[in-house]
Amino acid sequence: MTLQQLKYVIEVARSRSISKAAQNLFISQPSLSNALKELEKEMRITIFSRTNKGIMITSEGTEFLGYARQVVEQSELLENRYSNTQSPQQHFSVSAQHYAFAVSAFVRLLKEYNREEYEFTLRETRTYEIIDDVKNLRSEIGILYVNEFNSKVIHKFLREGDLKFYELFEAKPHVFISSSNPLVKRDYVTLNDLLPYPYLSYEQGDYNSFYFSEEILSTLSRPKNIRVSDRATLFNLLIGLNGYTISTGVISQELNHDIIAVPLKVDERITVGYITHKNVTNSTLANIYIDYLKETIAQEKSKL
Repeated sequence: MTLQQLKYVIEVARSRSISKAAQNLFISQPSLSNALKELEKEMRITIFSRTNKGIMITSEGTEFLGYARQVVEQSELLENRYSNTQSPQQHFSVSAQHYAFAVSAFVRLLKEYNREEYEFTLRETRTYEIIDDVKNLRSEIGILYVNEFNSKVIHKFLREGDLKFYELFEAKPHVFISSSNPLVKRDYVTLNDLLPYPYLSYEQGDYNSFYFSEEILSTLSRPKNIRVSDRATLFNLLIGLNGYTISTGVISQELNHDIIAVPLKVDERITVGYITHKNVTNSTLANIYIDYLKETIAQEKSKL
């Protein structure tokens, strides 16, 4: 087993394709395939299963990748410490529900990451896809919420994917509304107060179950409903139509100064956390990002 083989495995897992990985590694596809087969034979495991839909990481491959990433990361730290060669391009990926604090922490990570080259990914996406991204190592960190209603279903999927949930904070529900909305001066609003206004929520695609909804109280019937796929569209409609959405109340005023959080009077709690794979040790970048998440959340909560 060589360090180069470990780098090959990591790149194939990241690219989800042997041909794309070969292009990124500047080697031929047959050479890459042979290197992977030799490694699997030596380790006596199957790291990747080849299907008609492409490359899939096996359960034993997932565990192997966790160790491989640690070895490669430590090797790069050693090289950077004792050589004058240019640092290799770093990769880091996060999948999250549509939370401004996740973006703010990501921005801070990028600003303070002093490298000439890197490839970072932030996916604001659907709940099921967040779980699937971390399960299949497309993302190192996933950010989502659980509450009394969806907890059993979400944790079932996390267990099946060998994922672990870590709480970031618990919040009382708030509505996000425009600063020009007539309700903005209220100390709190009720569900009846919101009936005249359009309700905005994030669509969940093929997994459009109430349990995967990004908003609590998803089973309630509302007269006016609008589903969107991205945060910018939701906020534009929220402002343009005097609509509302339900969230944690934690919002970056620097990024969303026209949006106001008002407490919603319901007997509910929202627990927001991050998920990681049980068989993968956090990278240095992941640990830094988690620290920034916690600091950003604490700053924004202090303004509520």
